[in-house]
Amino acid sequence: MSASTAIAYLNGRFLPLEDVRISPLDRGFLFADGIYEVAAVIDGRLVDSASHLARLERSTAAIGIALPLSLADIEAAQKELVARSGLTEGLVYLQITRGADASRDFIASPDIQPTLFMFMQDKPVVDLPGVQTGIAVATMPDLRWARRDIKSVGLLAQAMAKQAAKDAGAQEAWMVEDGFVTEGASSTAFIVTDEGIVTRPYSQSVLAGCTGAALTALAEESGIAVIRRAFTVDEALAAKEAFITSASTLCLPVVRIDGQAVGDGTPGPVAMRLRALYLDFARATAV
Repeated sequence: MSASTAIAYLNGRFLPLEDVRISPLDRGFLFADGIYEVAAVIDGRLVDSASHLARLERSTAAIGIALPLSLADIEAAQKELVARSGLTEGLVYLQITRGADASRDFIASPDIQPTLFMFMQDKPVVDLPGVQTGIAVATMPDLRWARRDIKSVGLLAQAMAKQAAKDAGAQEAWMVEDGFVTEGASSTAFIVTDEGIVTRPYSQSVLAGCTGAALTALAEESGIAVIRRAFTVDEALAAKEAFITSASTLCLPVVRIDGQAVGDGTPGPVAMRLRALYLDFARATAV
């Protein structure tokens, strides 16, 4: 991270990231009692901000954390953070925890105040490594809790899956439950078949991806059918193409699953077309 982007926001203050101090009694640290969001920045502007903020509101409401600021004020703070840093491309990370208590207790104090923390990552989003070559994914059992629709900071299972995928020579993990792919460790999973693009329907079993939602809308507008159903690993291996979506990868082709090639083993035309459509959408609607 460059010196200019090492600026953070904590509870109403902008300060150097190295000067941020959060209590060791914060429930985000002790209980993973918090929610996070990640939004892309392209050309110095936030991408698909309204969708990310709406999901933030849904997730905090689901676990009973009151937002310390309005969504408009949170967005304003994000934009000021980007402006102060001079960030042109990368990510803004936002985390809200229930706050710090006087002692470690499973039941939070009724007067606890939420902690709102944000920082930035200066990294490529548009010309991401892997766009032209595609990436590999490794499948593994889905060990996560049942409320995956809540964007919780409790990411131990995902971190373990990511490490296992790296150890297997892959760049992402696809989680598998009852024989069906749920989603990536930090992405939404898609395959391309004769039907169109196939992805898991929204439920408590998966996170409703903001990038995936925008991309499926763009696909339908351009005449590509979107089928929301579960698919197996074998079906993915037999697919014409596969890809993932997320705020940090946008739309990224998957060319190998568990060491086996998908299609001809190169990025497919549907994934590349959708990436181009999403980039146009991102630039046209960023704030």
